[in-house]
Amino acid sequence: MTEYTVEFVGTDESIQVSDKQTILKACIEEGIAQEYSCRVGMCLACSAEILEGDVVQPAARGLTDEEREDYALTCMARPQSDLKLERGVYPPSIENDASAAAPAADDD
Repeated sequence: MTEYTVEFVGTDESIQVSDKQTILKACIEEGIAQEYSCRVGMCLACSAEILEGDVVQPAARGLTDEEREDYALTCMARPQSDLKLERGVYPPSIENDASAAAPAADDD
């Protein structure tokens, strides 16, 4: 088992996370407020942009294959190196889903 440092940019928070543990689980154990909802890799609430480093997240079904390179679902992601993450940054697919679901503006 190897431990890596996960740093959250824009905050003074960093934690040690085992390569066998999800980032979200480590956040919860350390008392770090990380947003989440479903905990099964679908809702994208726990999304973070990967600024540096690598994760493995085979069960992150809410991300496209391309998004897995740049975004981590912290409920599924396990570090494979030291990481720098920016929380609250969502992949493009969530923006597309939100704009498709938004009602059209009424021009009356």
